[in-house]
Amino acid sequence: MASKLYNPFVDFKFENEYCFLTGEHLQSKDEQVQVFPLWMMRQFDLEEKPFKMLDENIVTYKSLKLPCAADTAGLFETLEKEVETAMQAGYDAVNALPELRLFQWVAKILYGVVFNEIQSGVRQAFLSGEPMNFSQALVHKFRNLHYMLQSLTVPMEFEHRNPFSVLVLPVDNAPENFNYRDEINTLIFSFRMKDFAIIATLQDNGTHAIYHQEVLAAVAGKKLHAIQFEEICARYFYSAYLFNRLPEYTYMETPAKVYVEPMPLNDWTLKPIFDNWQVKTYGQVLENFWKPWGYTLFEIIKNPEKPMSFLLDETGRFREDLDLAKA
Repeated sequence: MASKLYNPFVDFKFENEYCFLTGEHLQSKDEQVQVFPLWMMRQFDLEEKPFKMLDENIVTYKSLKLPCAADTAGLFETLEKEVETAMQAGYDAVNALPELRLFQWVAKILYGVVFNEIQSGVRQAFLSGEPMNFSQALVHKFRNLHYMLQSLTVPMEFEHRNPFSVLVLPVDNAPENFNYRDEINTLIFSFRMKDFAIIATLQDNGTHAIYHQEVLAAVAGKKLHAIQFEEICARYFYSAYLFNRLPEYTYMETPAKVYVEPMPLNDWTLKPIFDNWQVKTYGQVLENFWKPWGYTLFEIIKNPEKPMSFLLDETGRFREDLDLAKA
């Protein structure tokens, strides 16, 4: 039986002549989709805004595209409309979306950035005459991400648990406020607009929700100030860096669908799944996330035993009343 799943990493097929998701040969150069949704770019005036690539090259949001067959582009268009409708309605509608649909929406953006980064790397390698140096660990992660994104076109069932988790939180944002972050090496994504925000961890088998369960329990049912959400983001982005496993998945293809099963994260070394939390390093991450409010690393870790927090008070309870001297 021919494989249902397309793997462009076998022969590094990242030319614009082939659909990025299915591998089928395209009939026209016009068969493309935008990496970032058109409605989002227009609503927040992003089309001509700069987007920094890993090689420090600056492109625009609008210039990031994916070669995509017309029928597959139609499936993405349906997904985009579904997600846009929910996001324009706000938190309740977004929170009601199936996690798989949110994953597909996030994964298309994140993998779209990866695809463009790889194309840029291939061009540079060709111009320099040197072979492209690509981490096998990253290939492993990106291949799995690409396989799972094919759940849009191939019937797929994730057994026991989803390999990804998408956290949707209510946030008190200014109407014009928009914030997007991703980290492709650790496959984490955050997005904030209107009255909600999203943090997606794309290959953690749900472990971040367990790792941060104390904070998540404290904020459950609470509407967050933007600085509080950014603190949760900093915790997640730092723990994604500390996550020291390379998750494995088995793909069983049947005539009806593809079954995806995560392999256990515990290994023979008995090493903890996350490396040790270092307060100073976390403080540096938090300083970056809190740039709009001007808090410095010195202020954040003045007490190394208890770094500054706008989420939890001294007793570990959610902080309802915030004193944002620099907000």
